[in-house]
Amino acid sequence: MKHPSVPERALLVGLLHQHTTREELEDHLQELETLVRSAGAEVLAISWQQRPTPDVATFIGRGKVEELRALIEQKGITLVVFDEGLTPAQVRNLERAWNVKVLDRAGIILHIFAERARTQEAKVQVELAQLQYMLPRLSRLWTHLSKQVGGIGTRGPGETQLETDRRLIRRRIQHLQRKLEEIVAQRAQRRRRREELPRFALVGYTNAGKSTLMRALTAASVLVEDRLFATLDTTVRRFRLPGGQPALLSDTVGFLRKLPPQLIASFHSTLAEAIEADVLVHVVDVSHPSFRQHMQVVTETLRTLNIATKPTVLVFNKIDRLPADSPVLRELRSEYPEAVFISAERGINIRKLLATLQRVYEGQSEELAFVLPYTELRLLRHLRTSGQILQQEALPDGLLVRLRCPLAIGQRLRGQYASYVYPAGMLNA
Repeated sequence: MKHPSVPERALLVGLLHQHTTREELEDHLQELETLVRSAGAEVLAISWQQRPTPDVATFIGRGKVEELRALIEQKGITLVVFDEGLTPAQVRNLERAWNVKVLDRAGIILHIFAERARTQEAKVQVELAQLQYMLPRLSRLWTHLSKQVGGIGTRGPGETQLETDRRLIRRRIQHLQRKLEEIVAQRAQRRRRREELPRFALVGYTNAGKSTLMRALTAASVLVEDRLFATLDTTVRRFRLPGGQPALLSDTVGFLRKLPPQLIASFHSTLAEAIEADVLVHVVDVSHPSFRQHMQVVTETLRTLNIATKPTVLVFNKIDRLPADSPVLRELRSEYPEAVFISAERGINIRKLLATLQRVYEGQSEELAFVLPYTELRLLRHLRTSGQILQQEALPDGLLVRLRCPLAIGQRLRGQYASYVYPAGMLNA
């Protein structure tokens, strides 16, 4: 969907409450402004209010509602975006008070995802998340389902005959859930057919440089843009570890603070590449003033996906944007001695990163030895696709094959070939 020819005129609203500092609020509103501009709107004003907790009815106080009504009329505002999540009741009350569209951060993120989705899977995931988000928020200001017209937050569902629309949305949600289940099954089947190589997954805050790093490691032609959510669809490419072993690297959708839970749920199949990876590569834009908060957001999102304890290589990217003697870099090197400091764009320390990936992977793998009878050499092909062949030697009883493979694959191979497999150390005894 193209942006409307006349961009929507937006007002951004934040809340300084007991759990937020002034600096954090300013950073959050700056990021929200980037999101809203990415969605195609023009930001005309930014306002915030200080209060201990949000107002139950309108999020902001009654006096602030009246103050912003005057500002909305004066500047011709057509869209108000809140940095925090709003309840359906708060959205309805504010839309009645101002007679303009009201969205929260989640609504804007969903709109951007809808704009950026390219593959069938991404489109299904985004539409499902949007419908689940919009269903309780339908009001007279949303356009009707059949119209499919422009405007931020209205890509899809909308306005009159609300009960009919809700019924249509519920039916559409059920259809999309079934369709997504089929896509998930197809993706899982493709993963099973894929060679069982070492698997690494790039994770990180949006715009941390994951796609640039993928291109540096794999020489793959992948989209690299300096904008939020440049990559939605997971890309998987082959590359080689320093020892010569082929491996797989996947680039996943970037994380963001206050990412809508509907999106995390809908994108679970896309994030399956990270969930099933042997090693995660957490990429951090060390030049960003809020990189520590970004690291925390990524860790919390990984915890939501139940993979926060997976082996992880921490990578501080974009070091070329800081002075070589930067106190930030000195502090981080002391705090995270195992981390790798790189510039993906300029190729700085890429070899060191590759060596670290191999070392961490091998710490999560094991070495097995098989003696295959000469009548069963057809099994050698399967072993070759299950890990790295370290040695082959002809013995009187069969072919000795030493293999390094992930722990999970090793466990499976021991079950499949119980009569042929030995712990590598036994053959050295």
